[in-house]
Amino acid sequence: MSGRLRHVRTLLFLLLAVNAVLYATTGRLSEALDAFAWYLLLALFELETRCPHWSRRPRVATALDLLRLLAAAVVAVAAAVFLGEGECLDATNALLWIGVVIVLELEVRLSAAAARHRRLVTGASFALYAALVAVALIWLLRGEWLDGYDALLWIAAFALIEMDLLRIASTREGNS
Repeated sequence: MSGRLRHVRTLLFLLLAVNAVLYATTGRLSEALDAFAWYLLLALFELETRCPHWSRRPRVATALDLLRLLAAAVVAVAAAVFLGEGECLDATNALLWIGVVIVLELEVRLSAAAARHRRLVTGASFALYAALVAVALIWLLRGEWLDGYDALLWIAAFALIEMDLLRIASTREGNS
């Protein structure tokens, strides 16, 4: 990975951490829980794409799986709370992100199957990201700047992980 890309990735992580703190201090509890759970999921995906040999050790893999399960449960609860609060855009955003995570999980856990169905996986990713951009634009058009800005940061962060997964997949396909 180039030095510039590494700096962009680090900056994204820092900005997302700041946003999580902002949501924790100024937003609703559901927003704070959602932000921290997604931050944990992002960190876990980053760990698995950056350190695959380390993250596959049995004890480490078990710990990562438990953390992922906890974060996913918090995300699901937050999405349900958003619906209960009448925050349909927040709930839609959360559900779209759950879709992104499902696609990422397939790419990480079932890489051979994902490679066989690369067009379908890429199409699903593209559709989900396009819908997420639409949600971000709606927030920006409504003047909900923090939500729109935060959404765009998340899109950029996960897009970098997707690019890493595509690079890893193409390397594997080239070696087979």
